[in-house]
Amino acid sequence: MSINYSERIPNNVSLSDDRRLQRALEAWQPGFLNWWREMGPESFQNCDVYLRTATSTDAQGWATFGYVKMPDYRWGIFLAEPESDRRIPFGEHKGEPVWQEVPGEHRGVLRRLIVTQGDTEPASVEQQRHLGKTCPSLYDLRNLFQVNVEEGRHLWAMVYLLHAYFGRDGREEAEGLLQRRSGNADNPRILGAFNEKTPDWLSYFMFAHFTDRDGKYQLASLAESGFDPLARTCRFMLTEEAHHLFVGESGVGRIVARTCQLMRAHNTFEVGKYRGIDLSLIQKYINFHYSVSLDLFGSELSTNAANYFSAGLKGRFKETDRADDHQLTSSSYSLLKPGNGTIIATEQPALLALNETLRDSYIADCERALARWNKIIREAELEFELKLPHRGFRRSIGEFAGVSVAPEGQVIAQEEWQRRKSEWIPTESNREFVASLMKPVTTPGQFASWIAPPVRGINHQPLDFDFVTGVPSA
Repeated sequence: MSINYSERIPNNVSLSDDRRLQRALEAWQPGFLNWWREMGPESFQNCDVYLRTATSTDAQGWATFGYVKMPDYRWGIFLAEPESDRRIPFGEHKGEPVWQEVPGEHRGVLRRLIVTQGDTEPASVEQQRHLGKTCPSLYDLRNLFQVNVEEGRHLWAMVYLLHAYFGRDGREEAEGLLQRRSGNADNPRILGAFNEKTPDWLSYFMFAHFTDRDGKYQLASLAESGFDPLARTCRFMLTEEAHHLFVGESGVGRIVARTCQLMRAHNTFEVGKYRGIDLSLIQKYINFHYSVSLDLFGSELSTNAANYFSAGLKGRFKETDRADDHQLTSSSYSLLKPGNGTIIATEQPALLALNETLRDSYIADCERALARWNKIIREAELEFELKLPHRGFRRSIGEFAGVSVAPEGQVIAQEEWQRRKSEWIPTESNREFVASLMKPVTTPGQFASWIAPPVRGINHQPLDFDFVTGVPSA
């Protein structure tokens, strides 16, 4: 499906055919642009950035690249192509035609799902708005801004659904998405992880890898929805999201690679004195960001998740590939939970354990990425292995909330956890050290001391390409 860029709001939903909706979205647009100028990347609004812009929702050739000032980026409304005769793939309505309008009995639940997803998009931009001032290279600066503008477009995607299908309530929710602020004590973002600070580029790459990866699984579940406009919206968002995950995983991998180079060059595991980041400190950051991201999936047992599934609103990751009845009324799931001073497996109704099923898929994905980082270490012939902590480590939601679990999975006393937490998660001095490394590198083709260059540039450009021009002086 091609995208119409001749209209004030680019779209592929024939927006001009619905003048009332078009006027409502055009009325929302100035507020969005004001939010972007206030809360978007600080000090870089006048730079020319080598960005990709969607031109089609086809799998092949869907974007073009060119220099754009971020406030001039053409944010718009893009849905994946409709599937002919698509049927609801799960739940009580399995096999029925998908809905093109909101079923009245599910109106409130669907609105809340869309608002919660939509709230994460501007939140991450707000969390990352200061990072440009300490970029490790123009390549990385450009990638940060690409992620930022696409998170802005994903906000547009959710706002379109709110305006198009939820009337006055939807319009009010769309305004609320511009009013909340990440980390604001009085009006914070909805989910806790999106109120955390992202103070440095190591944290950013971890966030892009672990927290944006949660977004991948939430979007993939919503892409199965029986409400077809939501499913189509999320399918195209996943196309854009792939680059965001690449930025995170490759960013951490490049830090690991540079650390390994410094370790071999100086024959030491302690590379801080050479302006590198120790593998042991990288492990602490993995522990922190992974555990925060696990909480985003919610409680292990959830009647809400069961109701969403049964109603056909939110499925599982790759729902149609699963070899079961897609209704789960008689299926069970082996759930890990704390009990009697240890961690035990208990049989639970699969329908209630859907959050944990999604978390399982996420964990397996994270393990695959970790294997790629460890391959870098092995190829450098160094004795160290990065690990994911146990799913019960440092949890604030669900069965493990308030339970002290070591990274290896042992339930320990709270006193021991407090005594040893500096071994497992970043301390204030660790964060201060990482912050001390964050010096901007804005000469084309040059990279900070703590991160290796990528294998190749963006869109086949050389690494010394000027990915961002007009960068203000530090």
